Amino acid sequence: MDSKMALVPYDDSAVWGLQKFHKSSFVYHFANHTIQIKQNWKQLGVAAVVWDAAVVLCAYLEMGNTDLQGRSVIELGAGTGLLGIVATLLGAHVTLTDRETALEFLKSNVQANLPPDLQTRAAVKELTWGRNLGNFSPGKFDFILGADIIYLEDTFVDLLQTLEHLCSERTVILLSCRIRYERDQNFLEMLKGRFSVHEVYYDPSKDVRIFKAQRSVRKEEF
Repeated sequence: MDSKMALVPYDDSAVWGLQKFHKSSFVYHFANHTIQIKQNWKQLGVAAVVWDAAVVLCAYLEMGNTDLQGRSVIELGAGTGLLGIVATLLGAHVTLTDRETALEFLKSNVQANLPPDLQTRAAVKELTWGRNLGNFSPGKFDFILGADIIYLEDTFVDLLQTLEHLCSERTVILLSCRIRYERDQNFLEMLKGRFSVHEVYYDPSKDVRIFKAQRSVRKEEF
C-alpha cells in the first residue's frame, strides 16, 4: 500500500455529494451524546469525511445488537473517528487506527467529543495494513470495526492479512459498506475464503450493508 490509500483525495469532478464533503463539520446524535465531527476534504481527502457506512454502523451498534460494554475494540481506517467515538461512548475500550498522516486530525475529533472520564478508553494509533503488525497483539480484540474501507483493490491482500493477524476465534468483525463495484464483491469473496461471513443488516435508504465475519474453524485445528 503506497500513496493509493485513503489519504489521496478523489477527483472532485468524480465524486457524488460534493457539497457534504466540503462542509467543515457535521453534528450527530448517538449514545445520548451530541458529537460534532470536523471534516477536512481538501487536505486529507476520503480519510477526513464522514461516509454513510460509518453512520449506519454507528446506528447498528446503538440498536443494541452488539454488547460493547467493557469490550476491546479496534477500528481500521478510522478517518474522522465517528465510529470509534460512538463505540467508546457505548462502553468499549477502543483503539482507533489510520495512517500516520491522518492521526493528528483523528485525535482532534476524538479529544473534542469524548468526556474527560472516557478519554483514557480511546487510543489513537498508526496502522498501515500489512505493515508492522507486530505492534498489535494477535487476537487481543473482541471486535474489529471498519466502515467503507473496501474500495481499493490494491489494499485487499494487506487488509485480509491485517484481519487475520488481529483475529482470534472469538473476535467478531463488523464491516459496513456500499457495494459499488465488482471489486467490492470480489473482496467479500476473498473474505469468505478466510472467515465465516454473513450479512446482518441492510439500510435501504443509504444502500449500506453490514457484514459480520468470524474466523473459520477448520477440522484440522481440533
